[in-house]
Amino acid sequence: MSEKPLPLDGNSAAGLLSELFAVEITGASITCDGCHHAAPIGAARLYGGRMGAVFRCAHCENVVVRLVRTPEGYWLEMKGARSLFVQARGD
Repeated sequence: MSEKPLPLDGNSAAGLLSELFAVEITGASITCDGCHHAAPIGAARLYGGRMGAVFRCAHCENVVVRLVRTPEGYWLEMKGARSLFVQARGD
């Protein structure tokens, strides 16, 4: 019997994302290209492990982000996202 793995939330990838982005990215708003729903990346459904992560829209399950870590660097694909908004930090 094949069971579908249960997703974590996008906050679980905070460590992996912090290796790539200089800002706290889990609070950034990502808009799904499939259903146009906007939500924090931390609300996305996360599937993955040590090598990488797949982020799915919490509203429609569309893949919005794929992030893979290799020995040479990172691959980031966001073709399932319409936009990513990161609020400017107040100085």
